[in-house]
Amino acid sequence: MTNSPQMARMDILRVKLATKRQEHRDLDEAIHALHERGHVDALTLQRLKRQKLCLKDEIRRLEDEITPDIIA
Repeated sequence: MTNSPQMARMDILRVKLATKRQEHRDLDEAIHALHERGHVDALTLQRLKRQKLCLKDEIRRLEDEITPDIIA
């Protein structure tokens, strides 16, 4: 029973991770769509890329929290 709160926390982290990955894919598609349109608003593109990088950092942080440290 002592692992129950830990398991619930891990489940929450996994859901957050999946959500962030989906947001990252959505931003990637939006950036790609802007490029396909031909005329790209540089400010919008820069803002989307910055958001994508922030999401990438959050994804790495969540992955680190989920993956246990293995001491060799």
